[in-house]
Amino acid sequence: MKIKDNCGVFGIYSNKDCVRDILQGIHLLQHRGQRYGGVATYNKKNGIRIITHRGWVEQKEQDHAFRSEEIKELRANFGIGHVSLKDRQPFLPNIKFNAGDFTVGFSGKIINAQRLRNMLKKEEGLSFNTDIGIIAQLIGRHSDIPSGIEQIYKQIKGSFALTVLTGEGIYCARDPYGLKPLILGNRDGTYAGASESRALQNLGIPLRRDVLPGEIIFIDKNGFKVLKKLKGKRRAYCAFEWAYIASMDSIIDGIPVKRARLNLGAKLARRDRIKADLVAGVPMSGIGHALGYHYESGIRYDDVYLYNRYSDRSYTPLEQKARDAIAKIKLSVIKDSVKGKRIVLCDDSIVRGTQIREKVKELKAAGVREVHVRVASPPLMAPCDYGLSTRSYRELIAINMSIEKIRRYIGATTLKYNALSDFVEAIGKPADELCLKCWTNEPVF
Repeated sequence: MKIKDNCGVFGIYSNKDCVRDILQGIHLLQHRGQRYGGVATYNKKNGIRIITHRGWVEQKEQDHAFRSEEIKELRANFGIGHVSLKDRQPFLPNIKFNAGDFTVGFSGKIINAQRLRNMLKKEEGLSFNTDIGIIAQLIGRHSDIPSGIEQIYKQIKGSFALTVLTGEGIYCARDPYGLKPLILGNRDGTYAGASESRALQNLGIPLRRDVLPGEIIFIDKNGFKVLKKLKGKRRAYCAFEWAYIASMDSIIDGIPVKRARLNLGAKLARRDRIKADLVAGVPMSGIGHALGYHYESGIRYDDVYLYNRYSDRSYTPLEQKARDAIAKIKLSVIKDSVKGKRIVLCDDSIVRGTQIREKVKELKAAGVREVHVRVASPPLMAPCDYGLSTRSYRELIAINMSIEKIRRYIGATTLKYNALSDFVEAIGKPADELCLKCWTNEPVF
């Protein structure tokens, strides 16, 4: 199985010390990657300083992954941050490039990485093993950062959102298909960009707009400056952002995630005639879908699980054993809410079926009479090539089983998914502006 990456990027230029804002910003993106967190800043005295840590970026001072002396060392007015499942970023190349000193934060996946690695080895005499290393080498071989980023648009086959820190300011760039989100905001001399709007909103930074697919934007004390607009063949926003990946308080490309999830739940309810006592969601991403089902159907909503706020996100760890362990401690059944009840249980998707199977089993053990599983996404028919941490074809249960066989496997009383047409309509963007590869197996490029 090939492992894909899932990350979050953040960059800020401020009229005051910005380190704690960066830390808070990447903490608010922690659901996009929990294995590594990193910060890079620039000041005239020390140049670029970068510190990365394994694990969570905590907010309580006594538990902070970044020690007070490190925060002091990073003091500056501008910098970038990163959270990742895969590698330590921001990435600071340890060789001199034509473009000068810079450090990069990258979210995405390079599909043609091996071909680029071979090309760089042949032309430059060296190459990096990681996607972020390839990105840095492609940028650095040019005389300036914008030219390097423009070449990335032309040479990379894949998805990306980039922040590049230099001594002059921060460059932000988004792949020409818009597969990876990137949002801008500003307030009183502070200018910032992030993978999700929540990282800006919770810092009190009003949203300005999304970085358009193919844009290169420079941020300094004067604000945002559009340097280039490169056109892609089409828009291909990741539909799974609204169904699962993004936090429910975020707005992705103008569409609130909560609105999309309520719509997805409502679509499920409109096609349903089930008799039930209550509707519930599998926390956290299933909650929005369950609320939408509840509003549309009129069936009472209630919590049937207590969510352990100290657990990791079970979908994103790289190893199956880790995913299973997290799933066991993440949720516990609230028995008083479920005994003797007929429950509609909403979730965002079913990948392998192992976790929803355990959830159904736990509910039945707690005395639930019926469990009607409703899934916001259509059956997953292909792994993601563009950045999410799934998976191989053989792991996708919908490829290997009919819906009826899946129902029996997970132990549900009934099982229904949203149709692809309903899924697209609920999000609110045309199908030809969405990446739907997970469901159609039709690649973007």
